[in-house]
Amino acid sequence: MAVLFSFLVQFSIDFSIEKGGQSEREDNVSLELTEEILQSMEVGMAFRDYNGRISSMDFHRTSNYLVTASDDESIRLYDVSSATCLKTINSKKYGVDLVSFTSHPTTVIYSSKNGWDESLRLLSLHDNKYLRYFKGHHDRVVSLSFCSRKDCFISGSLDRTVLLWDQRSEKCQGLLRVQGRPAAAYDDQGLVFAIAFGGYIRMFDARKYEKGPFDIYSLGGDVSEANVVKFSNDGRLMLLTSSNGHIHVLDSFRGALLSTYNVKPVSSKSTLEASFSPEGMFLVSGSGDGSVYVWSVRSGKEVASWMSTEAEPPVIKWAPGSLMFTTGSSELSFWIPDLSKLAAYVGRK
Repeated sequence: MAVLFSFLVQFSIDFSIEKGGQSEREDNVSLELTEEILQSMEVGMAFRDYNGRISSMDFHRTSNYLVTASDDESIRLYDVSSATCLKTINSKKYGVDLVSFTSHPTTVIYSSKNGWDESLRLLSLHDNKYLRYFKGHHDRVVSLSFCSRKDCFISGSLDRTVLLWDQRSEKCQGLLRVQGRPAAAYDDQGLVFAIAFGGYIRMFDARKYEKGPFDIYSLGGDVSEANVVKFSNDGRLMLLTSSNGHIHVLDSFRGALLSTYNVKPVSSKSTLEASFSPEGMFLVSGSGDGSVYVWSVRSGKEVASWMSTEAEPPVIKWAPGSLMFTTGSSELSFWIPDLSKLAAYVGRK
């Protein structure tokens, strides 16, 4: 099973690598991500050995590594190309909630979940050593975004603060106070960051954030709690999810609200996640009833959906440069195309 999965993952990577270019091998199949491919996707591999729900996951930008955080207080490192779990590290003392890779493939930043120490920690997965502590928040951290190009990150907390950090320093580089639960994210270049709360997204220039937002985008009257804000890979789009089940897509340059997708609302203890596909043409999201949906950003229509027996929304991430996304709930699932359903592949000799 693992061998087959590895082949399909590599096949998915071949798809995206050959996109828009001439294949070096004439017998290779070159396809862009399409609705047909999305509708064919199914779980190609699942890890069911978790003793709690997965609370966060992250793909490294340039390696084949995936890291997960779980309510069973474990941090797990996976090699996606070989479908193997490389390492499990337990954080029994502090717990673990959100986790994010740094620019290094075996170094992560994570937030705790013990209720008494809200410090962020820089952890080497290679030798299980803490490299740095980032102290400043006084309540649960609910948003964490790392910019690998700048080695900086941003965190938002229920203490109604958003803190700016440099990975190389334990001292907070900046503090912004907000009026509600914040969702925060850097763009890919680290030049701009967004903070969402109270029905608006506030846009900041990272070089002069102390002057306040340079623009404020409205969410069309949706004043429910912001859950997640993200930029597309090319920086042209951004999404925001809210607790009442709305997923908003905006033009990140003009602030125009392009579309809103509706799923089941989530509880105050859950987070509604969504993720852009690598080229930004599609969006995959969870739902308050555990279902998974794929939407076309261009047309605004639902492309595919998969129902679930889970009662909470899954954590969800699209793998960089690949035709694969992952979901995390009580198990970790890798979703890949079913090649037997793709006419362009079946008809190829």
